[in-house]
Amino acid sequence: MDEGIECSPSLSTAAGTVNFNRNGESVPDLTGKVHQLPCCIKYDGPTSVAHYFKPKDTGVEIDGLRIEEAYFRGRKLQGTTIPLPQGYSGFVLRKETSAENAKCWEMNAKFQNLSVWNHDGLPSHDDAFMRSFHWFAVSKALHQPASAEDLESILFCMEQE
Repeated sequence: MDEGIECSPSLSTAAGTVNFNRNGESVPDLTGKVHQLPCCIKYDGPTSVAHYFKPKDTGVEIDGLRIEEAYFRGRKLQGTTIPLPQGYSGFVLRKETSAENAKCWEMNAKFQNLSVWNHDGLPSHDDAFMRSFHWFAVSKALHQPASAEDLESILFCMEQE
């Protein structure tokens, strides 16, 4: 961590520090309220999202994905809500106001699922965003300790060559 930065870190990397400690304050849970839209919104401030963006369940399920429908600025969106994998949580971060530079972030809210939206087709497990969730399984496999049986199996295979 850079000298002179006053953060209450839980996670620190070369890219910065994330403060997950909110000094006993409860953290808002945005589960069911986080959306990944297929557009760029050039506004960063408060707005009455629930007043304008009203997703509805269509009652249709395709490949195990429950299809929802909503409209954004007159454009029809079709999406689905997906849970984060077991053991993972999502966090909304903001720059810490007490930090002297932009390398300190604090947790503002958390979530356990998110809705992913398309404007030109139905949601699918083949969507780029949905495919990125496969990396959770890859990461788990790479970071999981090898068992004695795994090591014996590898040694056996190497001896056969």
